[in-house]
Amino acid sequence: MMKVRFVLPAAFAVLAGFATQANAGPVMDKIKAEDSLVCLVNTNSPGFSVPDSQGVYQGFNTDFCRMTAAAILGDAKKADIRGIGFSDSMKTIVAEGADMASRSITRTGTRDANPGMRFVVTTYYDGQGFMIPKKLGVNHASELNGATVCAEEGSTTLLNIADWFGDRNIEYRVENIADKSARLQAFFAGKCDVLASDRTALSSDRLLADNPGDFAILPEVISNEPLTLLSRPDDAFETAIYWAFQVMLNAEAMGVTSENIDGIMADLANQPKGVQRLFGQDSAAGEMAQQIGLPADWSYQIIKQVGNYGEVYDRHLGPNTSFDMARTATANALSQDGGLLYPDPIR
Repeated sequence: MMKVRFVLPAAFAVLAGFATQANAGPVMDKIKAEDSLVCLVNTNSPGFSVPDSQGVYQGFNTDFCRMTAAAILGDAKKADIRGIGFSDSMKTIVAEGADMASRSITRTGTRDANPGMRFVVTTYYDGQGFMIPKKLGVNHASELNGATVCAEEGSTTLLNIADWFGDRNIEYRVENIADKSARLQAFFAGKCDVLASDRTALSSDRLLADNPGDFAILPEVISNEPLTLLSRPDDAFETAIYWAFQVMLNAEAMGVTSENIDGIMADLANQPKGVQRLFGQDSAAGEMAQQIGLPADWSYQIIKQVGNYGEVYDRHLGPNTSFDMARTATANALSQDGGLLYPDPIR
């Protein structure tokens, strides 16, 4: 939860500094002391998090781990990114075994009420759907009467399919398989008629099939799934994550990229006021850095090392990838383009 901040008179500068130090929490202190940030991701999710030839995780979700490390430690490479199963990810955060998770976790009311973890900011607006073998001859989810559905234990998937099928009096049977590899193996082998999950996950999982063209994702979207960054409770840490993401959104809205930012910084005095506030160390971003406890050039490092939101999206999910997922007129476009991604002002 974000706190409202007021500009204090100069006479209260000492008290303001004291308050800033007091608000620094144990998670932020630990990250700085260890010079490393532990971030959990999915173990094998093409486009979102997969290990490369060197064993380093790459993908859309992993870049928000790097965003946070760039903001706090000044170096995106100091994100210690670890793969983990879904059912263990939230348990690990609550047990203080990691600092944050960026692995397509839906923010829900009951999860948000858990005092051992915090949902910070939504990075992708998704919805649950269904994938079927094309040979099944099904074009719509309403035709799935009597189907066997493979789903993930411990996720919101089971509740969503129970609601959707129940409301339509459609009979179905669930194969509740917690392990992703086993679940996909069962589906691809024909032991299930349907695989139910978030549509982004289905798009990713489809690429793991021997012949991805043999499978199709049905058009129905049966739920709202705000996929949100998760952290250990710590006001300063949560604030850093939230505003680091806002830097990425603002940079995209202003046309600032990892490619042109050095040229912009070299001529910052002649840039639009919003750009000056976003990247000037003696401006709003610099003031925020001092209050949050971040390096003075935190906003620059985020964009230079990771990129703006559009760059991250296009790099892993966009038209030039196997996903070919355009953002135009979708929830994951900027608000100025009709989406739900609304850049909060850095000022």
